[in-house]
Amino acid sequence: MTAIMGSLFGLLFLLLGVGTWIGIALLATGISLGYLFLQVPLDRLIPQYAFNVLTSSELVALPLFVLMGEFLFRTRLSQAIFAGLAPWAGLLPGRLLHVNVIGCSIFAAISGSSAATTQVIGRMTLKELLARGYSSDVAIGSLAGAGTLGFLIPPSTVMIIYGVLAQESILRLFTAGLLPGLLLASVFSGWIMIHTTIRKDFVPESERALKDLSLRQRFAALRELWPTMFLIFCVLGSMYGGLATPTEAAAIGVAGSFFLCGIQGMLSTRILRDIVLGAVQTSSVMGMVILGATVLGNLSAMLGIPDAVAAVVAGWHLSPITLIVALMALYLILGMFLEGFSMIVTTLSVVLPLVQQAGFDKVWFGIFIVLVVEMAQITPPVAFNFVVIQNISGRDTGYIAKVTMPYLVIMIAFVILLAVFPGIVSFLPNLLLK
Repeated sequence: MTAIMGSLFGLLFLLLGVGTWIGIALLATGISLGYLFLQVPLDRLIPQYAFNVLTSSELVALPLFVLMGEFLFRTRLSQAIFAGLAPWAGLLPGRLLHVNVIGCSIFAAISGSSAATTQVIGRMTLKELLARGYSSDVAIGSLAGAGTLGFLIPPSTVMIIYGVLAQESILRLFTAGLLPGLLLASVFSGWIMIHTTIRKDFVPESERALKDLSLRQRFAALRELWPTMFLIFCVLGSMYGGLATPTEAAAIGVAGSFFLCGIQGMLSTRILRDIVLGAVQTSSVMGMVILGATVLGNLSAMLGIPDAVAAVVAGWHLSPITLIVALMALYLILGMFLEGFSMIVTTLSVVLPLVQQAGFDKVWFGIFIVLVVEMAQITPPVAFNFVVIQNISGRDTGYIAKVTMPYLVIMIAFVILLAVFPGIVSFLPNLLLK
């Protein structure tokens, strides 16, 4: 078994180290292990795996949400969200800094992507906040932290990939992520209030006027949010209203985003071509990663690797909380070198049995995985949210990492909280999905 595991990790990291695409590296590693250590007809087995996973109905939602995100990039949702939220955020300590958190939470409910959430919200809010005199420390830090909510608040592309690989209900995962997502957003806003109360110079004195707006002005601003609410109703409303499956809700979301692009005058032959090409390219890469992970995971299971690792770890007699802390440390280290999807597909077949053995179910672990993937989004050097913010702000990665550190610490503490109180994750699925 030692030779098999050494071959697996050695070949996989060799391929990744020389720059091989993650999907190709996973597939090549799985095929190599099969030829070396298994006496099975791989020429028949691998096409069967490919057909089963790539034609699953749950996976159809993935390219649809990707296509929806491509449409949303071309809309003016960021300006509308800022205009609609600013009068209400002005009531809180920290003023318009809360637009980062609330705006990212709202956009997360229609995008399914952390990078897309950070990009769309950040390109409007960051410019506006800095122009108004807010501290760049808290403006950039709150955007980087809140942007990670794009994966936790449903719909989520990470949850779809995890659900397909772990054979868990996508709808149940979406429902489980809603309460933790809103709680984490609330904690982020709480930290902003504490931070800006301690450092009063972070909020310009002129912004106190926001508190004096009339109730009529505040309600009038809410009209700006109708496109966003329309899309949330299309996607989440259709799912939780029992009218559509996650896949059907994704298709409804695509139609809704197409409609918004049309009425905003953002559709042309060139834009439609860019939207389709972007969606095809992104979906193809994700599909290849999922295929490679499926082949490697199934062949590893046939070799007994997950069971062997589970037996070794069980011999350490770790408590459930200690195991979760150890796994979180592992994923934080991996997040320095791998992006989120790669972290899931390269570790899931080994790690999931350990977590189930410790007493956590697959839905809870799905939310855990999403949270550690979110941490990877703000863990340099491979930190996709940092790349997005760097493009918007022009600040270097070291500075962005420094001002984002409080939000990373909050997320680590939040994961431990979920491990101590797993009912936070299971409450809504048990309530809404009998």
